[in-house]
Amino acid sequence: MGDDSEWIKLPIDQKCEHKIWKARLHGYEEALKLFQRIEDEKSPEWGKYLGLTKRFVTESNAVAQLKGLEAALAYIENAHVAGRTTGEVVSGVVCKVFNQPKARAKDLGMDICLMYIEIEKAEVVQDELIKGLENKNPKIIVACIETLRKALCEFGSKIITLKPVVKVLPKLFESREKAVRDEAKLLAVEIYRWIRDALRPPLQNINSVQLKELEEEWVKLPTSPPKQSRFLRSQQDLKAKFEKQQAAGGDEADGEADEETEAQVDAYELLEAVEILSKLPKDFYEKIEAKKWQERKEALEAVEALTKNPKLENGDYGDLVRALKKVIGKDANVMLVALAAKCMAGLTTGLRKKFGTYAGHVVPTILEKFKEKKPQVVQALQEAIDAVFLTTTLQNISEDVLAVMDNKNPSIKQQASLFLARSFRHCTPSTLPKSVLKPFCAAFLKQVNDSAPEVRDAAFEALGTAMKVVGEKAVNPFLTEVDKLKLDKIKECADKVELAGGKKGDGGGVKKAKPAAKAPPPAEAPAKPSGPPKKAPPAKASGPPKKGKPASAPSGKSKKAPESKETVETELSTEVCEEKAAAVLPASCMQLLDSANWKERLASMEEFQRAVEQMDKSEMPCQALVRMLAKKPGWKETNFQVMQMKLHIVGLIAQKGSFSKTSALVVLDGLVDKIGDVKCGIKAKEALTAIGEACSLPWTAEQVVSVAFAQKNPKNQAETLSWLANAMKEFGFAGINVKAFINNVKTALGATNPAVRTSAITLLGVMYLYMGAPLRMFFEDEKPALLSQIDAEFEKMQGQTPPASIRGSKKVGTEEEGDEADEEQVDGGAGDIMDLLPRTDISDKITSDMVSKIEDKNWKVRKEGLDEVAAIISEAKFIQASIGELPMALKGRLNDSNKLLVQQTLTILQQIATAMGPALKQHVKNLGIPVITVLGDSKANVRAAAMATLNAWVEQTGMKEWLEGEDLSEELKKENPFLRQELLGWLAEKLPTLRAVPADLMLCIPHLFTCLEDRSGDVRKKAQDALPTFMMHLGYEKMNKATSKLKPASKDQVVSMLEKARAVMPAKVAAPAKAAASKPAPSAPAAKPASAPARNQTPSEDFGEPEPKADPKKAKSAGPAAKKGVVGKKPPVKVGAKDEEDKSGPIYILVPNGKEQRVKEEKGLKILKWNFMTPRDEYVEQLKTQLSTCLAKWLLDELFHFDFQRHVKAIGAMIEHMEAECEAVISCLDLVLKWFTLRFFDTNTSVLMKALEFLKLLFIMLSKKDYQLNDYEASSFIPYLILKVGESKDVVRKDVRAILTMLCKVYAASKVFPFLMDGTKSKNSKQRSECLEELGCLIENFGMNVCQPTPAKALKEIAVHIGDRDTTVRNAALNTVLAAYNACGDQVFKLIGNLSEKEMSMLEERIKRAAKKSPAAPAKQERVQKEQPTNPNATFLRKPAQEEVPNKLRIMYRTYRIQARAQNALLDQSAPSIPKEFQLDLDVFENNHTCASDIPDLVQHKLDEVLEPVMIPERKIRSVSPHFDDIHNSTASTINFVISQVASGDINTSIQALAQIDEVLRQADKAEAMSGHIDQFLIATFMQLRLIYNTHMADDRLDKKDIFKLYSCIIGNMLSLFSMESLAREASIGVLKDLMHGLITLMLDSRVEDIEDGQQLIRSVNLLMVRVLERSDQTNILSALLVLLQDSLTSTAGSPMFSELVMKCLWRMIRFLPQTINSINLDRILLDVHNFMKVFPKEKLKQLKSDVPHRTLKTLLHTLCKLTGAKILDHLSMIENRNESELEAHLRKVVKLLANLSGHKSDKSTEKGALRSDDKVIKANVSDILSEIFKKIGSKENTKEGLTELYEYKQKYSDADIEPFLRNTSQFFQSYVERGLRMIESEREGKGRIPTSTVIPPPSTDPSSVSLGNGDDLNAAAYYERLKILRQRRGLENSTPEEERPPLGSLKPSVASCTDMLHSKLSQLKESREHFQQEQSHSHSPTRSSASNLDDLKKRLERIKSKRQ
Repeated sequence: MGDDSEWIKLPIDQKCEHKIWKARLHGYEEALKLFQRIEDEKSPEWGKYLGLTKRFVTESNAVAQLKGLEAALAYIENAHVAGRTTGEVVSGVVCKVFNQPKARAKDLGMDICLMYIEIEKAEVVQDELIKGLENKNPKIIVACIETLRKALCEFGSKIITLKPVVKVLPKLFESREKAVRDEAKLLAVEIYRWIRDALRPPLQNINSVQLKELEEEWVKLPTSPPKQSRFLRSQQDLKAKFEKQQAAGGDEADGEADEETEAQVDAYELLEAVEILSKLPKDFYEKIEAKKWQERKEALEAVEALTKNPKLENGDYGDLVRALKKVIGKDANVMLVALAAKCMAGLTTGLRKKFGTYAGHVVPTILEKFKEKKPQVVQALQEAIDAVFLTTTLQNISEDVLAVMDNKNPSIKQQASLFLARSFRHCTPSTLPKSVLKPFCAAFLKQVNDSAPEVRDAAFEALGTAMKVVGEKAVNPFLTEVDKLKLDKIKECADKVELAGGKKGDGGGVKKAKPAAKAPPPAEAPAKPSGPPKKAPPAKASGPPKKGKPASAPSGKSKKAPESKETVETELSTEVCEEKAAAVLPASCMQLLDSANWKERLASMEEFQRAVEQMDKSEMPCQALVRMLAKKPGWKETNFQVMQMKLHIVGLIAQKGSFSKTSALVVLDGLVDKIGDVKCGIKAKEALTAIGEACSLPWTAEQVVSVAFAQKNPKNQAETLSWLANAMKEFGFAGINVKAFINNVKTALGATNPAVRTSAITLLGVMYLYMGAPLRMFFEDEKPALLSQIDAEFEKMQGQTPPASIRGSKKVGTEEEGDEADEEQVDGGAGDIMDLLPRTDISDKITSDMVSKIEDKNWKVRKEGLDEVAAIISEAKFIQASIGELPMALKGRLNDSNKLLVQQTLTILQQIATAMGPALKQHVKNLGIPVITVLGDSKANVRAAAMATLNAWVEQTGMKEWLEGEDLSEELKKENPFLRQELLGWLAEKLPTLRAVPADLMLCIPHLFTCLEDRSGDVRKKAQDALPTFMMHLGYEKMNKATSKLKPASKDQVVSMLEKARAVMPAKVAAPAKAAASKPAPSAPAAKPASAPARNQTPSEDFGEPEPKADPKKAKSAGPAAKKGVVGKKPPVKVGAKDEEDKSGPIYILVPNGKEQRVKEEKGLKILKWNFMTPRDEYVEQLKTQLSTCLAKWLLDELFHFDFQRHVKAIGAMIEHMEAECEAVISCLDLVLKWFTLRFFDTNTSVLMKALEFLKLLFIMLSKKDYQLNDYEASSFIPYLILKVGESKDVVRKDVRAILTMLCKVYAASKVFPFLMDGTKSKNSKQRSECLEELGCLIENFGMNVCQPTPAKALKEIAVHIGDRDTTVRNAALNTVLAAYNACGDQVFKLIGNLSEKEMSMLEERIKRAAKKSPAAPAKQERVQKEQPTNPNATFLRKPAQEEVPNKLRIMYRTYRIQARAQNALLDQSAPSIPKEFQLDLDVFENNHTCASDIPDLVQHKLDEVLEPVMIPERKIRSVSPHFDDIHNSTASTINFVISQVASGDINTSIQALAQIDEVLRQADKAEAMSGHIDQFLIATFMQLRLIYNTHMADDRLDKKDIFKLYSCIIGNMLSLFSMESLAREASIGVLKDLMHGLITLMLDSRVEDIEDGQQLIRSVNLLMVRVLERSDQTNILSALLVLLQDSLTSTAGSPMFSELVMKCLWRMIRFLPQTINSINLDRILLDVHNFMKVFPKEKLKQLKSDVPHRTLKTLLHTLCKLTGAKILDHLSMIENRNESELEAHLRKVVKLLANLSGHKSDKSTEKGALRSDDKVIKANVSDILSEIFKKIGSKENTKEGLTELYEYKQKYSDADIEPFLRNTSQFFQSYVERGLRMIESEREGKGRIPTSTVIPPPSTDPSSVSLGNGDDLNAAAYYERLKILRQRRGLENSTPEEERPPLGSLKPSVASCTDMLHSKLSQLKESREHFQQEQSHSHSPTRSSASNLDDLKKRLERIKSKRQ
């Protein structure tokens, strides 16, 4: 028991570390109980054991180890922080537990590993277990395998990553230990349960016996997929679902799990990639070209052996692919062709998506080779092309496949169709959109009628497969021309098709079965529209959608299918027609139809008409009736009346009956023939329109135009085109066969008849409305004269909106409505004009000679080759996607050593992008990705060219192709800083515009994280910018999870960046389809052309068409809300005239955060800075691009039109819309102002006057909205406005001056001042004089504070102009200086510097003249009144470079106080007899009507008695009266009210309250009123700080300047408060802790740096913190810092910088402990240290990442021991269990150490000897101490403090030599130090005579710190100083302005002045004070006169004090 007593009382954690095993066992048991008892998983108690958990598991004693393992398990299960210990604990389990003989220990070890997996640490656990497999001890290996198996069994393959496990499995099977092999077998069986056959390839090389055993075991496994039975903490919802299922005993999720497993596991992913390029035979490329086929065969066999590897390493396979392709395409030996195809298939299978780059080159060759008939060759080729398809997309190879579908060779056609059929099986409805399927179906339909049966069968199979994949409903529109027999054959094929997922369905179930097999989510969307047609009725009933429908529906082919029973009509014979007509028409009518008498024919027609009018639709035989009308004489009718009736009847039949195309064809010839007839033309057109409604306009128009142009009659042709133009407006444009019309229009344009040409041009104008500018591309080859006419027509249409369709709506209600979405998609493809452009095939021109030239060794030859390519592309204009060998050749030139050739290649690639259009997609992988590589070039111009090329490509292709696959991540992986920063910048720009991205983007994340820590600052910056854009698509959770693979240090940094990015993550782009569908319907029915739904519907999938192309279309039609997608240049142009808004709509578009983005881009030099002498083209282009997203298209065109009249018109429109759209105007204000700066360079006066009119109205509106211009807006506008102030025309100058006056209401006058100063340097004398006049006005209105950078500098520059040659300039300069004189009196002469005699006499004369004209007083009064409303604009004044940190700050937050005082001065003058109460400057609120109602009424008191004894002499200058109010009992409630407003959520309210409190704090006689309210005030302050940090800073709507103003006021108040020690000492510990927390948080807030002058603010906070540390109660502040340090170290979320700053504050406190030790309550401090050491024992402190906290604590305790010696041990009274405290032991140790140290130093025991030894110890640090002191003296802020410390140091060590420190300084500095020391000595001698009860505080820098509260008497000097200040305030002396009070005894040049004027006034006061102090130091008694003054003052002060009590 004796032994036990030593450890039994120890704390649990110490027992667990004890050297006696029993103690440890006892500790483990207690710890286990404790862990089970703690309920809060975040309890600080867990932190104590964080470092002990490894000891628990690595316990050496077997008995204790079991308990340790149990305790560890309980800890991991319950502690929130347990995850931090994963690595070390699992490693301990593997090495020290798994080798134990006891099964219990092993089981507990496994449980610990599994528990770590449960708390989300699976990866770390798995890594440690796999490391354990390399251990030499087989027991450990077996246990590790068993643990992995158990983890996989319970958590499943989603949690346990199988790839690393499968990788080590073959090695385990080779182990010599049977136990290991057996356990490996069990693991393999378990893995097979989860991934099935995916496990076979990795295990194919193990021992055959073992493989056979495995096969036997695998067969026994149940077929049902396994389920996860144990769940992570984050999977509690799944756990609940699983338990519910278990309880119900159901298997509802079987199918779902099956799909998940199938989708997830891929054997390929489990394999290791093999590098084969280096293993190719060295002579491979020579052998493959050899003439002997045997050598070629050898080369291919070598490749075949290598390509058998199932997974290949990525690399440059271009040469190998070319070699194989050549063999396939050109080798005569078919055996070698088959072998090469096998190699190609192997290569493709091994590379998968990485082969996509080469797919486009290989496919055409393989397809062409299908002409071979030998089965083995065909089979090899099929395998190869099928493998290639899986590496690319159908869209990429569609052009190549379609090209061979018309081949003459039936084998090629057959195999191409069969290839497509096989490919379709791997597609889903989303990957096989109708835009892709449509051209294939057209090709198949030709093959269905082919003469070769095998071709027909293949076409049927392909169509059947397509039908199976996308559904019957989607394919039917393409099969309208197919007869029933063939349609049945297609359906039969569809039923037989088995899709890639193995699912087989029949009939209607096809659509449902297929999606389930592959990817359910994407399949769901397309499946819905094809299934339920029940949506039709609601759509039918709705209003606006009806108008949209005809736009998309009328398309001959798509329309016919759903109505096939009604509208398809066979041609009837004449006899049948007569029979049917006779049944419905009167007999007389039939008889007289062909009568020779026209009157009889007319009567017959009338009867015909009546009969038709009365007929019912169902019984009307339309074809029979129209054939009767065509009966002789038919359309050759000579009587116009009869003809008119006939035409009218045709229209009636078409309207009333079921009019078919067959019927239409009967009458169309006749109608067209009569369309040009003067009398019958109108009726003919009406009939055509009616037929258009019945049979769809696209079909009707095509027929009509072809008939018209088959004739020779120009009149008919002209009228046909005229009718068509009108019909397009009425019907809309959807479904129109543009290409056919364009050919006819071209024919018409070449006609000799001018009427035909005119009609054609008119038709083009209408088409332009719908198609936009790209329409012009078709007519660029026309003659210039004709082209100018076309351009003129287009110009007329510019800015117009297509009218709403009014016809074609009658079919909306039919059953075809269900097809609406499908039809829109199909037709939408035709809507894109880029697809219609005639493209040239240039592949024949890309010869092998040209390619070899491009690859030549001589750069000149290479350049020739590139020139030839450029010429071919230029000549072709628009090219097809097939460009032969060119891509590989150009790719080689992108890394050419000659940079000029690289740039030329990039230019060619840009050409190709424009020429090829959207088909460019298939070249992205092989040509686009290499362009990204060029972004890593060291030359900026090459990188810029690469970026331009990249953007040109993306315009055409969209982003999807670029983001798919690993290519992008591979580029980002390259450690090239240029490449990384350019690529990340590009992604940051593009990603926010996308609606969705491929999953492959996730591959970039590890490299993005690496970039966040890149050595290059630019890369880090770009990576941080890109982070939110990646997060918007991938989500925070995924990205956060990806950090788990980072090193701990990196992880913390990256996670904090992710948190920041999360806060600024942009919102995802809304799906444009919805916007297009929903927006136009309610908002603008009139502006709903056919094109909007038809064209905008095309991208049905997430990526569909290229995003940048599709989005703007939708955005435009959807209105301003969706305008974000405008990226490229072409797409907006394309839609420009087609989908733009009507001119009556809004013209300004509100772009959220657009302005902020532009500011960032300009700061980051991404765009040109708006700074020029004359605007260059690039500035204009840049502005146009920026404005394109902010203004309506038509307005943008007007603004940048070459005709000035358009500018006037545009400005007029902008004025009209300004008020209504003010928010949007403000959002693009910077751009609008920039555009007007361009107008200042125009010479046209009418534009200039209109511009000035707009600007005047603009600034009035901004002023009403209380908007303040930011510096970005001002700097890009004001300098150019000032240019116009020197305009020769008076009217212009007058307007500009008016605008400048208004400008000061929306921009600080002090900031306008420098711009005007720059304007005075102009060569234009008018400009100089006007600018000077304006400067004078500013000084007059806003006072001297407006002068920047300082009044002295400004006035010196202004005074220079007094000697100007121009009279008006001289007069203006004199007037401006006169305004300054009126503001500051004679002081102006000092400020303007030296003037020549002549100039000075002119100035004096002007001043005298002005004095005679108007007395000064009224002028000053008037100026004060003017200043009142406008002064707030001048709040933010620019800081002179030489001023101190607080100067600007004080000026800012004093603005309101100055206003209040100015107002009081007026009140004093007007009503001096009114008594006042201490009001906290309520005048400010009385003048501010917004707050007046909140202020309580205060009691008025008479203070006449107090003020009576002082006689006020006559004033020397204008007076500004401060408050001399007394304090009343009700003051406390007023103060409480104002303090409560400090924490207000409204910034202005808070600033007003702070201004009032500052007024109190700044007046010594009032400051004590705050006593008792300090804690309350500080609490309100840090609440406001927290509010700013959490709310205001995050609110983008708030102006950051307002926040800066609020910060300034808070810091100013704090500086005032902590200048007064008596008040500062009242702050309690808790409040100080929170205050310091708030201030440190503010210093670390990175957002503050983004605010203008943010660094200034942070320096001020730094100064404030120093003041708080010095003036607060030293015990309280030290305690507060200790508690704050403890909290910051405990918190995991806090920044490490926070703790660092807290410790810096502690070090500062420690440094001053020798001076403050006597005022510190040591008991309290030691209690806090004890509490700190309880939470952070010594061991735990050492485990922290940084050792600084440990050193800080040691230094604090060491310093306290050193200063107090052994007495320190008497101050542990507040600690309850002293024996348990580490503190006491530590203190004893330190005391003992210090005692020994002093004993060694000296053997003498006398006091003298002891002192000497102390001195020696201290002198060791003399150098450091003196260096620190001289640093302070040299700094502006701490000069006084440094001098005081130096003085005290010299007093303490009289023999100290400071000469070495002064030797290297200037003479001025030395004399400054000596003078300072003399002054301190004289002060101390003076004060030494005053009996004091407490330690005298260090001299204050603020007179308000001189307190009367302690009852101390003050010496004569102090009273004299105070009297002097009072005299200055009352205006009795000119030396100091009212706003500033100079510090007592300060040696600093100035404390808080804002201008040189104030500097000079302070210097006068300083001189007088120093003079007085020197006199005082010589004669220690004041003069009699001062004594008498002093007595008077003392009496007054005594009376004030008694009154207060």
